[in-house]
Amino acid sequence: MISEIRLLRLKVPLTTPYKLAMGAVHHFDTILVCVETDKGSGIGEATILTGYTDETIDGSWALSRHAAPTLVGVTAEAAKRRALTDFAKAPFAVSAFVSAMEMAEGHPLLAVTKPTRVPILAVINAMDPAGIEAEIERAIAQGYGTLKIKVGFEVDADLDRVRRIQAINKGRAKLRLDANQGYSTEQGCRFAASLAPDGIELFEQPCAAEDWDAAVRVAAVSTVPMMLDESIYGAADIERAATLEAARFIKLKLMKMGGLDRLAAGLEKIRAFGMEPVLGNGVATELGCWMEACVARQHIANAGEMNGFLKPSSALLRQPLKAEGGAIMLEPGFVPRLDEERVAQFTVADERYAARLRAKA
Repeated sequence: MISEIRLLRLKVPLTTPYKLAMGAVHHFDTILVCVETDKGSGIGEATILTGYTDETIDGSWALSRHAAPTLVGVTAEAAKRRALTDFAKAPFAVSAFVSAMEMAEGHPLLAVTKPTRVPILAVINAMDPAGIEAEIERAIAQGYGTLKIKVGFEVDADLDRVRRIQAINKGRAKLRLDANQGYSTEQGCRFAASLAPDGIELFEQPCAAEDWDAAVRVAAVSTVPMMLDESIYGAADIERAATLEAARFIKLKLMKMGGLDRLAAGLEKIRAFGMEPVLGNGVATELGCWMEACVARQHIANAGEMNGFLKPSSALLRQPLKAEGGAIMLEPGFVPRLDEERVAQFTVADERYAARLRAKA
């Protein structure tokens, strides 16, 4: 039975702006859903990046405030079913509610029983030659085996930057290219067809999420394997990608899938269709990244993208998530607890909804 739901709306500044084709990200707009039940406590996260998703922080906050009072006083199972009725219009916010309840119930995917290393990738953020070289050398020295390069800005400049990175990298790390929907169909085709495949593991989401024809056309001419991300919100999209042969890799994120159970099922469905799953969110705090790392240890065989927790200027948890040697280090018995003093620095709103206590006879 859910006795209380606490909603926190946060604005978490980043140490360095995160450069994307849709614009630089200077802070995370995050909603935390904190649930108290008769079985335990749970926290779920929704970090809203408008442009990546149709959701907005204002819209997701309004939906969360409307949903929370309707979920207290009912069982976690009933609350999850009720929350999921809003999944189509607000997957990020709904995923925060459901994953918080799954954590409160003691979901087995979160039960780490032995120290576990979950490899993640590093992002090459610099644009200038000296900065690019310095970031690559630092990442490789730190133990990262996969590097991510943001493209989707201007085709010729992007190709020049990728070639420079390939020359510096010299095959030491795998390279993932991500356009974040930044190209038109023609631009995506020209970029993908012009790539020298040396060291490139995949090219991600060149065109608009809803433009499946563009995805197919780019995949047909690409010299490297394609991956879809923004286009994928569930089982139907996974099947569509396979049927159209639009991608060889599919990336999922917990915040888009409606909870841990649905995420794990989606990852296995990708494999069932003969594609390779990738997991992780580069725009998330350590809470969401920890949950994804817990899932990755059982369901993923490549570098995770759950590195968002490395971007904010401060951790939110009492015991911050550890990264070492290019990997997240999962510790047995770890339970995420908010550091209230740190959280207070970034809080925009803080609301609590409690079940009414029955009056004594």
